[in-house]
Amino acid sequence: MTCQTYNLFVLSVIMIYYGHTASSLNLVQLQDDIDKLKADFNSSHSDVADGGPIIVEKLKNWTERNEKRIILSQIVSMYLEMLENTDKSKPHIKHISEELYTLKNNLPDGVKKVKDIMDLAKLRMNDLRIQRKAANELFSVLQKLVDPPSSKRKRSQSQRRCSC
Repeated sequence: MTCQTYNLFVLSVIMIYYGHTASSLNLVQLQDDIDKLKADFNSSHSDVADGGPIIVEKLKNWTERNEKRIILSQIVSMYLEMLENTDKSKPHIKHISEELYTLKNNLPDGVKKVKDIMDLAKLRMNDLRIQRKAANELFSVLQKLVDPPSSKRKRSQSQRRCSC
């Protein structure tokens, strides 16, 4: 995959995971708009290829659909933030922004989940008060890790097998 197609690829993946169908999205028009956006940012500059892709690579570690929805919601937010600092009067920027806002509105819980992760990362685990709270919650956390959510299903399956 060339650098020229990364943006379309990422946007296409986002559209698929958010439930957009090919009929509700004109990929040709979107590709044209993205090409114009690339020109706005002078993305043919030689430093663009340095270090490889910055977003597409992150998707490789997120394998399950629900996981991907979380990371893709964050990616959509990042693109929207990037577009906030551009000339929104340009039709191609307006069109890309509208599509991204539609996607963001289709999965608002993904953004909240990312915020939860970021909030956890900000916890000061060397703070005594935080340590006390964390110690109080440790058993509950371990219970959630040990008790798989499928244990109920296994029990009900074993009850059905018994034909006493």
